Amino acid sequence: MKPIVIVLVVLLIIAHQDFWWWDDRTIVLGFLPIGLAWHILISLATAAVGVLAVMCCWPKDLEENESDSAPPPEGGGPR
Repeated sequence: MKPIVIVLVVLLIIAHQDFWWWDDRTIVLGFLPIGLAWHILISLATAAVGVLAVMCCWPKDLEENESDSAPPPEGGGPR
């Protein structure tokens, strides 16, 4: 799954360079310039790829090791 996430990130980087919309004056939904609409879509796609990366590529043993090796708080916690 990690190679898929890497490919998706590279595709998002390429898609973010939206030079093809620079001179286009098309309006989407009656009020939104197409360049801005494209950036909204790229932002939503980036959030989705980020969630996918965390769900599929985050090391599972990292959280287990941290919770097992954390020393107990001394002095009853923060004051």
